[in-house]
Amino acid sequence: MSENCIPKVQLDVNMSGLRQTPLTCSGHTRPVVQLAFSDITPFGYFLISACKDGNPMLRQGDTGDWIGTFKGHKGAVWGATINKDATRAATGAADFSAKIWDSLSGEELHSFAHKHIVKSVDFDEDDTQLLTGSNEKLLRIFDLNQPESDAKATFSGHEHNIRAAIFAKFGKQIISASDDKTVRVWDTVSGQEVKKLEFPGIPSSLELSSDGRILVITHGNCTSFWNADRYEKIKDYIAPTQVNSASLHKDKKVFVCGGEDFKMYKFDYETGEELESFKGHFGPVHCVRFSPDGELYASGSEDGTLRLWQTTVGKTYGLWKCVMPDECVNNNDTTPVKPES
Repeated sequence: MSENCIPKVQLDVNMSGLRQTPLTCSGHTRPVVQLAFSDITPFGYFLISACKDGNPMLRQGDTGDWIGTFKGHKGAVWGATINKDATRAATGAADFSAKIWDSLSGEELHSFAHKHIVKSVDFDEDDTQLLTGSNEKLLRIFDLNQPESDAKATFSGHEHNIRAAIFAKFGKQIISASDDKTVRVWDTVSGQEVKKLEFPGIPSSLELSSDGRILVITHGNCTSFWNADRYEKIKDYIAPTQVNSASLHKDKKVFVCGGEDFKMYKFDYETGEELESFKGHFGPVHCVRFSPDGELYASGSEDGTLRLWQTTVGKTYGLWKCVMPDECVNNNDTTPVKPES
């Protein structure tokens, strides 16, 4: 099907002189606005994408091969996530609903009605709760063991639309980012706001590091890193463009980000040095995420495509065949080739 990934050679090279050759995943017809990976399962890992075309898609994470499309929303899908073992997916959309899906069959399991656009969805650690953030300026937690019931908890306090919301501290807290230029932390037991972080611009994305210890926040042309225990700033780095999304590698040595200038950037986490920058998309980059094994990162763009990028350019992985420096010189081969079965 046309949704499968296609190798596209780019002219950009990294510091070693190797060409970054992203895999371009087509199939969507409008901007891709959110991405999420599962953990590594016995069948590999998986990638879900939210798109304004209303058709969230599931793909094999290491190759980008299309698996299926979740059909049922009546408007743009703004948020999408998949649980750790890739058995359930969740989406939030402009049709004022959040939906739970069976990832294996593609069947819609339940739809949670809201009164405005749902921008963000997240599962808790054991997949028993769903968190939603919406343009109602509200956060809600639903009990997935009792899906017919109303929200078990509602959090109010933001003064504008909620852009992103995630569980933290094994479901004991939630973190939300809003157009009111704040990121807020909430206690899920008491329902109280326990921390408010204020920014000069709208925070555009949130991510917790794979160990849950570092909170990554993008705003303006800045990527900020915060201690996720005390919510104190560790450091922040400036990019050459407005940054819409960033992701920290699991080993905390590098992070990647993308934004308004269509480019992908990789920075050294300790020093902030720009290590690589690659062109590829034909529109602003809206979302960026590292794979669970850290071998690649995915990006979604205004141009309606996803792209997969190698963390270590030239390494054999997925559809990329080894083109390490010595072999590149000898073979002059930088085109990704699907490994033989």
